[in-house]
Amino acid sequence: MTGKIQVQEPLLPQHHRRVSAEESSSSAGGGCASVTGAVFNVSTSIIGAGIMSIPATLKVLGVIPAVLLILFIAVLSEVSVDFLLRFTSWGKSTTYAGLMGESFGRAGSVGLQICIMVTTLGTLIIYLIIIGDVLCGTANTVSKGVTVEHLGILQEWFGTHWWNTRTFALLFMVISSLPRSCCLNAFKYSELIYGVHDDAESLRFSSAVSILLAVVFVVISTVMAISALWAGKTNSPKLVPDLVNSSSYFELFTAVPVIVTAFTFHFNVHPIGNELNKSSDMVSAVRISLVLCATIYIAVGFFGYLLFGDSVLPDILANFDQNFGSKVGSVLNDVVRLSYALHLVLVFPLLNFALRINIDGLIFPKSWPLLASHNIRFLSLTFFLLAIIYIAAIAIPNIWYFFQFMGSTTALCLAFIFPGAIVLRDAHGISTKRDRILAGVMIGLAVIASSIAIYTNINTLVKKDS
Repeated sequence: MTGKIQVQEPLLPQHHRRVSAEESSSSAGGGCASVTGAVFNVSTSIIGAGIMSIPATLKVLGVIPAVLLILFIAVLSEVSVDFLLRFTSWGKSTTYAGLMGESFGRAGSVGLQICIMVTTLGTLIIYLIIIGDVLCGTANTVSKGVTVEHLGILQEWFGTHWWNTRTFALLFMVISSLPRSCCLNAFKYSELIYGVHDDAESLRFSSAVSILLAVVFVVISTVMAISALWAGKTNSPKLVPDLVNSSSYFELFTAVPVIVTAFTFHFNVHPIGNELNKSSDMVSAVRISLVLCATIYIAVGFFGYLLFGDSVLPDILANFDQNFGSKVGSVLNDVVRLSYALHLVLVFPLLNFALRINIDGLIFPKSWPLLASHNIRFLSLTFFLLAIIYIAAIAIPNIWYFFQFMGSTTALCLAFIFPGAIVLRDAHGISTKRDRILAGVMIGLAVIASSIAIYTNINTLVKKDS
């Protein structure tokens, strides 16, 4: 992810990098990973915190437009990844940043790195907000004229106290994550948590666990939604949006960035694809993953929206505080929330490691000592990033706004604008007329949807302030 900025932080220990003479002399440079392992790794890159906001997009768009939009973004993602893989096979670089560097020079690779850093920072803030929603609930929300308070697990178990408010609970989470966030070798940490070994293929086991968590979430949501439907406790979901005036029409575009962010995985395509023997295997893995993830998103969105109706929140985990009239239902509520929150807690330090290394590589020149050997710089950067993440999670405790920001800017660039720009630049002279038309349409749609979403969000915030 660092492009031409050579960050030398030892993410992987040297004794884990066993490369045979045959592998080093291979002209293809490929590994021996399986397509199945690549499918799990790509699917894990796609399914993250974004799954929690998918039901809210159905509330905004209606069932039919939301499903069509999910499928459209999935197809567009497949097209953009195909662009990246095809141009990589004709160039010398094996990374996304390197590919941008071949097309646009150092400015392109640095621009990509900045987008990755902003997206990673936003993702960490979203993770902390979701953890806060699970532990401490959300602020009072108004649903159909009724004020509703969604309690967190700590309030449900111990009652409301000063020490289990969002401010103190998240502060405790951040402080407790310091030892893990300060691990100089993130690989060692991932090895302890997940049993990871020496390459992306080894991540397939932890990736399979992540996908299993998502499937469990889908199954529990489905069972609870069908049970509520059988008992007559659900409302009929709206199939199309309510278009009252021009402002309601523009509000439809606010759902686009959320789904775009949920499908942004492009910066992990090259690390995973480099482990495969053939680029065609990666194309197949991406297509299978997109079909799998689109299916999961549609299922979570539909059954989550069916279960909670128009009261569904941007973070659907916060809705699972409701009493469904049985002890089994209460247990399932806690299992759903705690399992996904635990997954985010474990992943948090690894993302923080990647963010810290990229920022250090961008700010400090290569002549400086390695970050791992410079304690003052290392600790200062770690504390600074954790403080920014904590303050943002407290100040704006709503993941919808962060999805809006990322999906309208950096995630959109990573997923569609940069791949389209690489095709139009055509540094290797391989773009066909069809490629250029697709790239132009992709960039045009991205810019139009982003502009309308940003305008609508700013207009909404201004109205709220006034």
